[in-house]
Amino acid sequence: MPDTAYFDLNTPSLEGKVSEAEWDTRVNLAAAFRVAYHFGWNQTILNHFSARVPDAPDHFVMNPQGLGWHEITASSLITADFKGNDLTESDYRLAPAGRNFHSAILDARRDLACVMHVHPKAGIVISATKGGLLPIDQSSSMLFGRVAYHAFEGLAQEAEEGPRIIEDLGANQMMIMQNHGVLTVGHTIAEGFALLHSLVSCCETQAQLMATGQDYTLVPEDVCKVTQAQIDARYQNRPRGELEWAMYRRLAEKMDPEFKL
Repeated sequence: MPDTAYFDLNTPSLEGKVSEAEWDTRVNLAAAFRVAYHFGWNQTILNHFSARVPDAPDHFVMNPQGLGWHEITASSLITADFKGNDLTESDYRLAPAGRNFHSAILDARRDLACVMHVHPKAGIVISATKGGLLPIDQSSSMLFGRVAYHAFEGLAQEAEEGPRIIEDLGANQMMIMQNHGVLTVGHTIAEGFALLHSLVSCCETQAQLMATGQDYTLVPEDVCKVTQAQIDARYQNRPRGELEWAMYRRLAEKMDPEFKL
C-alpha cells in the first residue's frame, strides 16, 4: 500500500461506474462520515462505518485505511465481499480491524444494512464503568435494556471475535464495547446513524453527570418501559431516523458538498 501521505485525494469519481444503488449507498455513507466528524465522534483515520450494497447483498462499502473522516467521499470508499476481497480499484485498502467484525455482522445478519463503530470520549468513559449506561433521563430511558455489551478482547482485528460480537449483540441494535467504544447497526444508514447519535448523546450526558460527583436519580424501570412503548408505537416497526437523516444530509451539503464526489 502506498504511503498515505502521497495519496491523491482527488479520487476519480465512480458515479456511473457502479450501480445506482451502490452509488446512493456510497453518497449516504460519505455524508455519515462527514457529519460524524462534525460532531467530534472521530477525528482520526481510525474507526469504521460500513453499509451493504442493496443490489449486491454479499458486498459492502467501508472507509479505507489512511483517510480522515472529513476527507471521505463517495468515490473513496472501498467495496469488498465477505470473503475478504477488495473489489474497488484503488490505492486505498481496508484495515483488518474494520473488516473483520463489520463483515461478520453484515454476513450473519442479512436484515441489516449498516454497522457503525466509533470511539467517542464519552462512549469510552461509559464503556469502562461497571454500571454501563444508566437510565438517567428521557433519552437514556428509551435505551434501557436495549444496549448490548461485549467484553474487550484486544485490538478488534481477529476474525474469531466476530461471532462473539454477534452473539452478544443478539437482537439489539446498540452495543457498548467495554473499555473500547460503541457500535450500532441499522436496517438503513439513517437508522444506524440515528441510533448512534442517541447512544453517544446518552453517554455524554451520563459522563457529565458523573463528573459533578453528585448523587443522581434513575428513571424507574416501569417508566422506562412506558417510554419505550410510546416510542415503539410512533415508529410501528419502521426503521428510525429518516426525518433526522434528511436534516443530516442538508448539514453535510452545507459543510462541504464534495462528499458526493
